Amino acid sequence: MNPRKSIVSRNTNETKINIELVLDGTGQGRFDTGVPFFEHMLDQVSRHGMLDLSVSCDGDTHIDDHHTVEDVGIALGQAFAQSLGNKAGINRYGEATVPLDEALSRVVIDFSGRPGLYYQCEFHRDKVGRFDVELAFEFFNGFANHAMATLHIDNLKGHNEHHKLETMFKAFGRALRQAVAIDDSLDGRPASTKGVL
Repeated sequence: MNPRKSIVSRNTNETKINIELVLDGTGQGRFDTGVPFFEHMLDQVSRHGMLDLSVSCDGDTHIDDHHTVEDVGIALGQAFAQSLGNKAGINRYGEATVPLDEALSRVVIDFSGRPGLYYQCEFHRDKVGRFDVELAFEFFNGFANHAMATLHIDNLKGHNEHHKLETMFKAFGRALRQAVAIDDSLDGRPASTKGVL
């Protein structure tokens, strides 16, 4: 099987991003975004998704972290779309439910070609450290729209905002791992009665 990997560069007036992605990796991550908590979350995605992922972003964090987090989501979605190609032979669907102490989150993904984020998470404070918790939505929305994936994210319980976010990102990584895995029984066909994804 050819290696499933991609390199994506995305440069705007707000961010300059470089991403290297290997889908069939060992969970190695390298991150330089200027947003420490976000890097901690990306590391969860890499580790639990068994993805080799390198992300660098020079963004306008002197304003705030919004553009950096959202644009990394966009570029990561592009990297997945590029790595998956025509998506023939992949499981297509992935699902994971992950706890961290009192917190519990579920993520379900479908690389359907029909993008959409369906996100249910209520936060009781605005920040974890300096990280704006509302930016998690922007990251996942950017990813779903550019990976051409349907993405459901539900925080089922929890009161510690760090724990809630971490369960979401860990579950996202594990759902990705399942969805992009090759199903040999498909014999290279797409997992769709339409014949394409």
